[in-house]
Order: sequence, then structure tokens, then C-alpha cells
Amino acid sequence: MAAATNSVKTTVDQFTAASNVAFKDGVEKTLAALNDANAHSKKNLEAVVASVTAATKGAEALGAQAMAFSKTSFETQVAAAKSLSSAKSVQEVVELQTAFAKSALETYMAEMARMSETVSASVKDSMKPLNERVTAMVERVQAAR
Repeated sequence: MAAATNSVKTTVDQFTAASNVAFKDGVEKTLAALNDANAHSKKNLEAVVASVTAATKGAEALGAQAMAFSKTSFETQVAAAKSLSSAKSVQEVVELQTAFAKSALETYMAEMARMSETVSASVKDSMKPLNERVTAMVERVQAAR
């Protein structure tokens, strides 16, 4: 009977030791996964902050461009009005108005192209950090397979 009790005790001790090791391994794996998730989340947050910062810079640049264009446009319109008021004939008014309209349209089209480039660059810059995080996540998922 003592041998059976000893055998049971040994089995219980082995089971307890194995359970402790399994529990410890499980806790360590869980903590490692949590640390990894925290690091990943931190990088995601940093990417969002970088994206918003780039978008803000783009919006500021676009606003500055719009203000500069508005100022220049206003000055051009005042100069055209002065020019029209000093015209000596209807023919001269038509010629001045035509020249002003052509110039205003060309200037507007050039400015819209410039603003489009600014918006495009801003979107590209603001999406870059987010795209990098998506790429990292896809690579991580594929590596886990």
C-alpha cells in the first residue's frame, strides 16, 4: 500500500509540476502577445498622428495658396476696373474686357492645377504612414500562417 501511495504522490507531484510549467508558459505567451499588441497599437497611433500632421500641413499650404490667389485676383480685378474706366471707346472696353477675361481664365486654370497638385501631395503624404502600417499588418498575418 505504501508503494501505491508513493506512486500516487509521485504522479500528483508530476502532474502539479507539469501544470505549473504549462500555466507559466501560458502566462508568458499571453504577456508576450499583449506586449506585441501594445507595441503594434503604439505604432498604429504614431502612424495616425503622422497622417493627421501631414494632412494638417497640406490644408495649411492649400489655405495659404488660396489666400495668395484671392489677393492677387482681387488686385488684378481692381487694375482691370481702373483700366476699363479709362477706356475711350466701346471697342477699347470690349478689347480690355476680353483680354482680362482670357487672362483671368488662364490664371484660374493654372491656380487650380497648382492646388490640385497640393491636394494630391497632401493626400499622398497623409496616407503614407497608414499604408505602411497596413503593409506591416499584412506581412505579420502572412508570417503567422
